[in-house]
Amino acid sequence: MFRRTYLALTTAALLATPAFADKHGKDIVDTAAEAGTFTTLLAAAEAADLVATLKAEGPYTVFAPTDEAFAALPEGTVESLLLPENQEQLTEILTYHVLQGAVMSTDLSDGMTAPTVQGSDITIMTEGGVTVNGANVVAADIEASNGVIHVIDAVLMPE
Repeated sequence: MFRRTYLALTTAALLATPAFADKHGKDIVDTAAEAGTFTTLLAAAEAADLVATLKAEGPYTVFAPTDEAFAALPEGTVESLLLPENQEQLTEILTYHVLQGAVMSTDLSDGMTAPTVQGSDITIMTEGGVTVNGANVVAADIEASNGVIHVIDAVLMPE
């Protein structure tokens, strides 16, 4: 009986390991691409020449706006930001969504401020649901090989 249980547990562990490793083997960019709801964010990261950075070792925390969040911006905003002459402004906006280090939801506290890669701070609130500068966190702790993604429902704009 013990031997059969041991063999079953060992087999289950061996079969589960590749799936677990694959999940954490994808970087932030690949994880976002696989989700299918971040095409605008990924296009913006490419236009800002940030894809290589987001594929780097990290770790990073990305507050990732969905395609719907970008669509909620005033008409023409996204198209304007994607123009080569606006690359600097786009980079400022995108890096405002990124923190150095992996910050999990369990690390957050009400009224917490955190410095972004862009240089300005964001404010995180946890009362009645987690928000980042007023944007709702709709999915948290999506792990990647080089950090973590928290999905938000609005695009954060630095002051």
